Amino acid sequence: MANVDIGRLSDEITSQLKRYSQVVSDDIEQIADELATEGVERIKSNIRDKKLIRSGRYLKGWTKRKVGKSVYIHNKTDYQLTHLLEDGHAMINGGRVLGTPHIGPVEEWIVTEYENRVEKAIEK
Repeated sequence: MANVDIGRLSDEITSQLKRYSQVVSDDIEQIADELATEGVERIKSNIRDKKLIRSGRYLKGWTKRKVGKSVYIHNKTDYQLTHLLEDGHAMINGGRVLGTPHIGPVEEWIVTEYENRVEKAIEK
Protein backbone atom coordinates (compact mmCIF):
# COMPACT_ATOMS: atom_id res chain seq x y z
CA MET A 1 0.00 0.00 0.00
CA ALA A 2 1.41 3.40 -0.99
CA ASN A 3 1.58 6.47 1.20
CA VAL A 4 -1.98 7.61 1.85
CA ASP A 5 -3.09 11.03 3.01
CA ILE A 6 -4.77 10.87 6.42
CA GLY A 7 -7.95 12.37 4.94
CA ARG A 8 -8.24 9.48 2.46
CA LEU A 9 -7.29 6.73 4.90
CA SER A 10 -10.87 5.57 5.47
CA ASP A 11 -11.49 5.47 1.68
CA GLU A 12 -8.35 3.40 1.18
CA ILE A 13 -9.28 0.97 3.97
CA THR A 14 -12.78 0.60 2.51
CA SER A 15 -11.46 -0.09 -1.00
CA GLN A 16 -8.96 -2.67 0.29
CA LEU A 17 -11.65 -4.45 2.31
CA LYS A 18 -13.95 -4.53 -0.75
CA ARG A 19 -11.13 -5.99 -2.85
CA TYR A 20 -10.35 -8.59 -0.17
CA SER A 21 -14.01 -9.60 0.22
CA GLN A 22 -14.37 -9.97 -3.56
CA VAL A 23 -11.29 -12.20 -3.74
CA VAL A 24 -12.54 -14.36 -0.86
CA SER A 25 -16.03 -14.54 -2.38
CA ASP A 26 -14.60 -15.70 -5.72
CA ASP A 27 -12.45 -18.29 -3.95
CA ILE A 28 -15.46 -19.62 -2.02
CA GLU A 29 -17.48 -19.97 -5.24
CA GLN A 30 -14.62 -21.87 -6.85
CA ILE A 31 -14.25 -24.12 -3.78
CA ALA A 32 -17.98 -24.96 -3.84
CA ASP A 33 -17.82 -25.81 -7.54
CA GLU A 34 -14.72 -28.00 -7.12
CA LEU A 35 -16.21 -29.84 -4.14
CA ALA A 36 -19.45 -30.47 -6.01
CA THR A 37 -17.51 -32.04 -8.87
CA GLU A 38 -15.47 -34.15 -6.45
CA GLY A 39 -18.64 -35.07 -4.56
CA VAL A 40 -20.36 -36.37 -7.69
CA GLU A 41 -17.31 -38.51 -8.47
CA ARG A 42 -17.18 -39.86 -4.91
CA ILE A 43 -20.87 -40.79 -4.97
CA LYS A 44 -20.39 -42.58 -8.29
CA SER A 45 -17.34 -44.34 -6.86
CA ASN A 46 -19.33 -45.44 -3.78
CA ILE A 47 -22.08 -46.84 -5.99
CA ARG A 48 -19.55 -48.79 -8.08
CA ASP A 49 -17.64 -50.07 -5.02
CA LYS A 50 -20.76 -51.26 -3.20
CA LYS A 51 -22.26 -52.78 -6.37
CA LEU A 52 -25.45 -50.98 -5.43
CA ILE A 53 -27.23 -51.24 -8.77
CA ARG A 54 -27.35 -53.51 -11.78
CA SER A 55 -27.87 -50.90 -14.47
CA GLY A 56 -25.86 -47.76 -15.09
CA ARG A 57 -28.80 -45.38 -15.29
CA TYR A 58 -28.78 -44.50 -11.57
CA LEU A 59 -25.01 -44.08 -11.69
CA LYS A 60 -25.07 -41.86 -14.78
CA GLY A 61 -27.81 -39.67 -13.33
CA TRP A 62 -25.58 -38.09 -10.65
CA THR A 63 -24.68 -34.53 -11.54
CA LYS A 64 -24.20 -31.07 -10.11
CA ARG A 65 -26.27 -28.01 -10.90
CA LYS A 66 -25.40 -24.41 -10.20
CA VAL A 67 -28.25 -22.05 -9.33
CA GLY A 68 -27.03 -18.55 -8.60
CA LYS A 69 -24.11 -18.98 -6.24
CA SER A 70 -25.40 -22.30 -4.86
CA VAL A 71 -24.27 -25.67 -6.18
CA TYR A 72 -26.52 -28.73 -5.85
CA ILE A 73 -25.63 -32.40 -6.26
CA HIS A 74 -28.59 -34.51 -7.34
CA ASN A 75 -29.66 -37.50 -9.39
CA LYS A 76 -31.49 -36.20 -12.43
CA THR A 77 -32.71 -39.56 -13.75
CA ASP A 78 -33.64 -41.70 -10.74
CA TYR A 79 -34.08 -39.18 -7.95
CA GLN A 80 -36.81 -41.29 -6.34
CA LEU A 81 -34.36 -44.16 -5.71
CA THR A 82 -31.86 -42.14 -3.67
CA HIS A 83 -33.86 -42.27 -0.43
CA LEU A 84 -34.79 -45.94 -0.87
CA LEU A 85 -31.23 -47.07 -1.56
CA GLU A 86 -29.70 -44.86 1.14
CA ASP A 87 -32.12 -45.70 3.97
CA GLY A 88 -33.66 -49.03 2.98
CA HIS A 89 -37.26 -49.91 2.20
CA ALA A 90 -40.00 -52.49 2.70
CA MET A 91 -40.51 -55.22 0.12
CA ILE A 92 -43.82 -56.35 -1.33
CA ASN A 93 -43.68 -59.75 0.41
CA GLY A 94 -43.22 -58.17 3.83
CA GLY A 95 -39.45 -58.29 4.10
CA ARG A 96 -37.10 -55.39 4.52
CA VAL A 97 -34.14 -54.26 2.41
CA LEU A 98 -31.35 -52.65 4.39
CA GLY A 99 -30.07 -49.31 3.21
CA THR A 100 -26.62 -48.82 1.74
CA PRO A 101 -25.22 -45.42 2.73
CA HIS A 102 -23.57 -43.98 -0.35
CA ILE A 103 -24.65 -40.31 -0.15
CA GLY A 104 -24.31 -39.57 3.57
CA PRO A 105 -20.56 -40.23 3.87
CA VAL A 106 -19.88 -38.01 0.87
CA GLU A 107 -22.06 -35.25 2.31
CA GLU A 108 -20.12 -35.36 5.59
CA TRP A 109 -16.81 -35.27 3.69
CA ILE A 110 -17.96 -32.28 1.60
CA VAL A 111 -19.01 -30.30 4.69
CA THR A 112 -15.71 -30.93 6.47
CA GLU A 113 -13.62 -30.26 3.37
CA TYR A 114 -15.59 -27.09 2.56
CA GLU A 115 -14.95 -25.69 6.04
CA ASN A 116 -11.22 -26.49 5.80
CA ARG A 117 -10.81 -24.99 2.34
CA VAL A 118 -12.78 -21.84 3.19
CA GLU A 119 -10.62 -21.30 6.28
CA LYS A 120 -7.49 -21.59 4.11
CA ALA A 121 -8.94 -19.19 1.53
CA ILE A 122 -9.73 -16.61 4.22
CA GLU A 123 -6.27 -16.92 5.76
CA LYS A 124 -4.31 -16.28 2.55
